[in-house]
Amino acid sequence: MEWLASFWESITWGKVLVGVVLFLISFSLSIAAIAIVMVKIPANYFSSHYQQDFLPNSPWLVRWGAVLAKNIFGVFLILLGIVLSLPGVPGQGVLTILLGLIMVDIPGKRPLEAKIIKRPTILAAVNDLRAKYSKPPLEMD
Repeated sequence: MEWLASFWESITWGKVLVGVVLFLISFSLSIAAIAIVMVKIPANYFSSHYQQDFLPNSPWLVRWGAVLAKNIFGVFLILLGIVLSLPGVPGQGVLTILLGLIMVDIPGKRPLEAKIIKRPTILAAVNDLRAKYSKPPLEMD
């Protein structure tokens, strides 16, 4: 129990302020990143008829390199989200994990993404956001 007392004694207002500022910055960046992705994805992205063709008019080497880089960055975001989800670490871990999942190409992720986005409140919020940027609403099966 002595370690708990020393822990509480080591907390200062400066450390608390740094934690709050880091939390607010990471929260804002996560929300902005998810908003950008939700506006930029095609309207039929969550449809079962969507055919993914990343950089279709690019040479195969450029396309392969871009897909590899996108997946590496997605895995990095998932790992960062896991770290941010730990107690005592400021940040939005779940949002960061979701953004990482959107970026990686893994089997079975599409039904999981669709299940999350089909929730009425989430779908309404995303479609309202898309409407603000003159994008058509998401097409769902």
